[in-house]
Amino acid sequence: MTKLYNKTSELEKRRNLRNNLTPAETKIWAKLRGRQVENCKFRRQYSIGVFVVDFYLPELKLAIEIDGDSHFQPDAIEYDKERQLYLEAKGIGVVRFTMNKWIKNWMKWWKRWSTTDRRSSLRRFVNCEERPHPNPPLAKGRELESTSSPLYKGGLRGVKQQLLLALLTIGIASACSSTAIEHSEIPNIKPPSTPCQIVEHLMGKTCIPNHPKRVIILSDYSLLSNAFTLGVKPIGSSVRAIESLNTNYLSEPAHLGEDIKEVQQVGFARNPNLEKILLLKPDLILVWEPSKNLYPLLSQVAATVVVPFDMPNWKEPKWKDEFRFVAKVLGKEAAAQEAMNHYHQRVEELKGALGNRYQNQTISVASTIGYNNFAPVRNSFIGSILDELGLQRPPAQNIIIPNGFIHDISEERFDILDGDILFFPLSNLDRKEGYKKLKYKPLWKNLKAVKKKQVYLVDFWAWIIWEDPSGANAVIDDLYKYLVNTP
Repeated sequence: MTKLYNKTSELEKRRNLRNNLTPAETKIWAKLRGRQVENCKFRRQYSIGVFVVDFYLPELKLAIEIDGDSHFQPDAIEYDKERQLYLEAKGIGVVRFTMNKWIKNWMKWWKRWSTTDRRSSLRRFVNCEERPHPNPPLAKGRELESTSSPLYKGGLRGVKQQLLLALLTIGIASACSSTAIEHSEIPNIKPPSTPCQIVEHLMGKTCIPNHPKRVIILSDYSLLSNAFTLGVKPIGSSVRAIESLNTNYLSEPAHLGEDIKEVQQVGFARNPNLEKILLLKPDLILVWEPSKNLYPLLSQVAATVVVPFDMPNWKEPKWKDEFRFVAKVLGKEAAAQEAMNHYHQRVEELKGALGNRYQNQTISVASTIGYNNFAPVRNSFIGSILDELGLQRPPAQNIIIPNGFIHDISEERFDILDGDILFFPLSNLDRKEGYKKLKYKPLWKNLKAVKKKQVYLVDFWAWIIWEDPSGANAVIDDLYKYLVNTP
């Protein structure tokens, strides 16, 4: 049993932060404390692992962050990303608000909200009183660490979380936008008048346009890359997907270069800006599985398809079936077949270039995010590419497990990483803290690849995240560079 919440080691940090709240945090706390929001008990400056969040709602496993000016410094931005990845890995939803310059408008909005019945149609769904505490010993920090997020499992908690976020974000938009919701002219949503096809997906069956023209994608990662690979340029997408595909790594051009710049940001995949989505007038919305609880709302805006991580008829490696599924939804099956044919051709060409030179060597792949050292195994995206090339993996990685990754690899288990060659994908090659820390570990220095100076830093997004032919081609480029062209 691992203590995760409010560890004693973080007591001084929590105490210092509570005694030094920012003006924005102080005023927001005055409106969150005492079960004022749908009878939900928020905690302030609450520690989860080694991180402290501004406000936390245990009933819905929801953290709320109030970002001031200091959060926009380069170091702070990277720290916030690392913290968010850690929290999400523990099953905790995170929503961020930039509040300092909006605090006066927030207070005005709260006064209007609390004295009207605008929320009456939603409040019965998010009232925390009807639900027992998820982990009664929470205050003593006795909960088990969990990777089962309500957003992944769905159900009542997930619905409540999304609706509560809707209440808060609608308030932010009303207070801070020059086009407040109560004054906006929201377009009327009509059933599609063009011919459509029936697509079966995670939430049922949906009739979607045969040739969608205005596509919005809500996914942190691969779905946006899939669309561009298929020749479809969405009108909007979630923030993280746009950022990940518009970032330079290894001094190479961004994955999508100039193409991504015209895609409008519509919030985060789990917490989108519904008003902005409405105003963009999409004819199709693609949503990844962790955001499936948004389906009832989004399907009222446009034809909505929830892209699953797995379907009964999908085979390993599942990234290929997901890519084909997205292609079918977008009406781009011919383009998908062409992309896959090109990928398989490149695999055969690389196999010929490699010959037999690595038949007695093992190829390891490992990476780190925050405090999580992990290794993709045989049924992961990168594992499937190495498998098709006939490259051998270390025994500990040559396995098939759910989700395709071995997580939380401690120093004592570094034998899992041991191979003749080690590829190490990094998510930010300007800041290599995680990798630098590993380099000083005694057991790291004993790895064969380290001793032979055959540790190669590669693009995290291409090797781990994108999971489509475009990412696979970037991986093949790296393999040519380090396994064929390197003496």
